[in-house]
Order: sequence, then C-alpha cells, then structure tokens
Amino acid sequence: MNAPDPHLAPASAAQLIAAFACDFDAGRLNENERSLCARSLADSFGVALGGRHEHAALAALDYLRAAGLLLPPTSPPPAASLWGRTERAAPEIAAWWNGIAGHVLDYDDVTPPLRGHPSIVLWPALLALAESRGLPAARLAPAFAVGMEVICKLARGIAVEHYARGWHSTASIGALGAAVACGHLLGLDAVRIGHAIGLAVAQAAGTRENVGTEAKSFQAGHANAAGVRAACLAEAGFEAGPHALDGPHGYVALYAHGEDAAGMLADIGCAPLELSRAGLDVKQYPMCYATHRALDGLLALREQHGIGLAEVAWMQVRTSRGALVPLVHPHPRSGLEGKFSMQYAMAAGLADGAVRLTSFTDAAVQRPEVQAFFSRVETDEAPGPVSPRWAELELRLHDGRTLRIRVDTLHGSSQKPASDSELAAKLDDCLRWGRCAGSGQALLRRCLQLSDHAGDGGDAAALVHELQQLAISGDTP
Repeated sequence: MNAPDPHLAPASAAQLIAAFACDFDAGRLNENERSLCARSLADSFGVALGGRHEHAALAALDYLRAAGLLLPPTSPPPAASLWGRTERAAPEIAAWWNGIAGHVLDYDDVTPPLRGHPSIVLWPALLALAESRGLPAARLAPAFAVGMEVICKLARGIAVEHYARGWHSTASIGALGAAVACGHLLGLDAVRIGHAIGLAVAQAAGTRENVGTEAKSFQAGHANAAGVRAACLAEAGFEAGPHALDGPHGYVALYAHGEDAAGMLADIGCAPLELSRAGLDVKQYPMCYATHRALDGLLALREQHGIGLAEVAWMQVRTSRGALVPLVHPHPRSGLEGKFSMQYAMAAGLADGAVRLTSFTDAAVQRPEVQAFFSRVETDEAPGPVSPRWAELELRLHDGRTLRIRVDTLHGSSQKPASDSELAAKLDDCLRWGRCAGSGQALLRRCLQLSDHAGDGGDAAALVHELQQLAISGDTP
C-alpha cells in the first residue's frame, strides 16, 4: 500500500481501507494463503448445502417466491445461483439466501479476532457477484483476502467491547468487509470503495439477542446482501460520507467506544496478512465455537476412560474470560437452542461419543436422559485476559474418581489445522444432512483448484455450476 503524503490532511479510516483494497495485488498471496481461501470456500459451500433444507432456509425461500424475487433456472446473467437449488436470483438476493443457508447450522468457519464467522459473510457475496458478472475465478481469492483483512483489522480494534455491547460481530463488522471485498472484486477505484464503505455502514446491523434463533442466520445473509448492494451502488456513482467509519457520529463512535479507527488500520495490508496472522478455524462440531475446547477435552476423556452419561455425577467447565458469553441456553429444548448450550454439548458428547449434525434434531435434544443431565453441568469463567482461550474440565464420577483435563489448542484451529481428509469428512457430513449425493472429497478437490496458480480456476460461473452439480444432480429426497 502506498504511504500517505505527510503534507496532506490525515486520511480517514475509509480512505485507508480503500487505498489498501484498490492497490492489493493477487501476487501477494502465498501458496498457503491461496489454499486457505480455497478450503474456506469448500467449507462455506458445503455447510450451505447442509443447511439448504433447514426451516430458516425454506422460509426465506418462501418469502422470495411470494415477493416475486426468484428467477427461473435458465435465467441468464446477471442472475446468480441459490446454492443447492435450481432457482436463481439477482446477486444481492442470492447472496442473502446463500448466507442464511450457510450460517443456520452454525458449522461455518471462524476467526478469533472477530469472535465470529468471516467466510460466510464473504463467499456468498463474492460468488454471487462474480457469477453474475462472468468474472474470472482467479479474482475470488484476492477479494476474499481483502475482505478478511478489513474484518480482522476492525475486529482487533473493537470486537471485544462491540460484542459485549450486544452486536453480532459476524454481521455488524462482516458487512463492512463484504462491501470492501466486493469493491475489490469489481475493480472499483479508491473513491468508489470509500463510498461503498459508507453505504455498508448505513446497513450494518445484527444483535446477539437473536443468537439461538433463525434470525442469527438472517443477519449473516443480510451482511452479504449489504456488501453486494453497497459495492454495486458505489459502482453506479452513489456516494456516502467520507467519515462514516470514524466521524463523531460514525460507526466506531456508535457501534463501539470511539476508538482510534485510523490507528487500528495503520498496518492494514502489511505482512503477514490477516489470512495468515488470524487464520481460519474449521469447526469440528456443528455448534457454537465457545463449546469446542470443552468438547475436545470431554471426548478425549470419554475415549480414554470409557465413560458415558451414567458414570458422571457432576462436572464443571471452566473457561477463559468471555468464552461463555454466546452460550445463552442452559436448558435447551430445540436443536437450534442446543447449538448455544454448553450443557447440551457435554450431555451429547457423553451420550453419543460424537457431536454431528444428527445431534441437533429437536428429538435428540429432548431425550429424557440428556435433559436430566443438564443440572449436573456447572460452568464458570475465570478472571483474567480474554485470550489466549482455554477450557478446563473436572468430572466427578459415581465410583469416586475425579477426571481433569485442560485444552488450550483447539483441533481445527489455525494452530492445529484439520487435514484435507478431515475437512472432506466434515463436508460429507454436511452433504448427507443436506440430502446431496456428491462427495466431500470432490467438493474440496474442485475448490482447491483455485489455489493452484493465480491464472487457473476458469470462469466463476463455471465454478459455481460445477459446485452446484454436486448437490442438484445427486439430489435425494
């Protein structure tokens, strides 16, 4: 990124982001970063296929149908695909629906600085826009990297307090990253990307009160639609305030505590990129990430000692500060509520020896022996720093034994990444749940072609068509 002229007035936060996004070159991505982009695309698309028959996705589809917003399967560009379906829609509509389908299972990847899910607020927007415009698939990875950089830089500056105040950071920060990523994809100049940022601020929203409900997935979908809409409006010449991010009445003042926005962006685009620095954590369990360290520990104890629900008299889960905040359902009654419950995570892990998509039917959560176990699970946050994250488990067994374990490094995290075979197995779980006959290995293999070389990957529309065939051609009732 070009250094600012010291004789000019300080650049606004939006101008700093816009200059980075406009100047970013695909050649800056190394082989590992390209692979991360490709794997995140496979994860996002596969999880969305798994979510395509969920009630939230079907209700959203009914809404689009009633509003006359669905297009026939043969509709030419600028229509875009609804993932795993034959219907098409305008890009911002497709991005909205695909974001809902991709987030409703809460199985999509995360990044620690955001305290949320970056890929599911980037890929639906980028694929819909690239498909509808017939853009080269090679432009997708750098656009994703740009969006990831913006999301993580903003998150490092404000996410802890932003989240604590009740914002659903996946959506409320993600919408800004989506707009910038789409602006880069379209090749907008810095002025127009600056306007896109202001237009994204005008739409940024999402509350944690919707966690554990279908509206959480709506918020992710909305962030995608907002990103597409903001970039396309800016492309058309629509303008926004230059200080929508950092002005006295701007985003940082309203959504956070007026932190120094320019300061948090001072190293934007500097090596290492956030794609490498923050990384992407592939979720191993289809529930809130706040449960995953405890689940890793519990399943290790279960395998080592051969214990189940009947053997455990009492247990405590103690975590680093702030880790339990999203877990708002200590006594869940539905599959969706179970995704945000430490008590259910522990009960399901002990009862079944695994936590998969089948763990989150209403019937699975309502099992009498599982419901009865909730009162045996205590949770506690330790004082101290928010990070690094950790979880400690203590289990007291009916036979008098006490078992303990601590988990610091999470399997699937950027520090201990899932292998390609493990990711493919997760995608298989999603495809089976979504009643698709395609294989996770085939989905991952096609996405990994994006990481081969900067010029490979073909046309984005052809890429989407190939990914769609994994679902539609093998659709099972």
